[in-house]
Amino acid sequence: MTDVENAPLRRDRTRPSTRRPRRRTSVLGVIGELFITVGLIALLYVAWQMWIGDLIYGAEASTEAQNLSEQWQQDYEESSPVSPSPSETAEAPVTTVDPVVLPIAADAETFGTIYVPRFGSDYAYEVAGGVTRARTLDTVRVGHYSDTPMPGAVGNVSLAGHRTTYGAPFNQIADLHVGDAIVIEVPEGWYTYRFRTLEYVTPDSSDVLLPVPQQEGVEANGRYLTMTSCSPMYNLTERIIAYSVFESFTPRSAGAPASLTEGIS
Repeated sequence: MTDVENAPLRRDRTRPSTRRPRRRTSVLGVIGELFITVGLIALLYVAWQMWIGDLIYGAEASTEAQNLSEQWQQDYEESSPVSPSPSETAEAPVTTVDPVVLPIAADAETFGTIYVPRFGSDYAYEVAGGVTRARTLDTVRVGHYSDTPMPGAVGNVSLAGHRTTYGAPFNQIADLHVGDAIVIEVPEGWYTYRFRTLEYVTPDSSDVLLPVPQQEGVEANGRYLTMTSCSPMYNLTERIIAYSVFESFTPRSAGAPASLTEGIS
């Protein structure tokens, strides 16, 4: 037997190895993956805030506003011997009754509910005192400028609401048509205003809140409603303003006004 036959077998070092080289994880690669993850989270957050969250917040706000309306009606029925029948609620609005004027609401105090039939049969948002984001607007409510009159009073009742995010109560403000009803409910009854026109102004244009909008030094002899929101959508460069005029006050004893269901299919 030869020495070659007795020699131990050795691995042929000329054969390519079947083991794959270990992939090195670089610092730049880790940072890149982190940026991608953060970007995806940011996109999901924006989608939630702009669309998904608005739908959920809006639905919850509508339910809360409807519950408040039902509570007011229940309180009235419990304190009154006679309640209006369903047929009485479909009559034309009462135009000869002087509107009840409530005292100015405290900051973040809910005092009413706003309905805009043009925006849908389920549109309803609570209205609260003040226009601070943290205490009123970001809590999915419409805010009332406390230095303007309350609904039904002579002068310019002024409201503010988000157009996007936090339920977006004024999202459809640009879709209003001349003559559309805007109804504000309080425990005593309903105020009906009629939309007249839109205007676009810069954020510092406070003249829209004057007793007679855009008329400095003029004393009000009518009842107006001004709704303010951001414009364009998802931007803060301008403000969109919707002006309406007072039509009637319907006391709760007369039943809900027909204006509440105008144009709702």
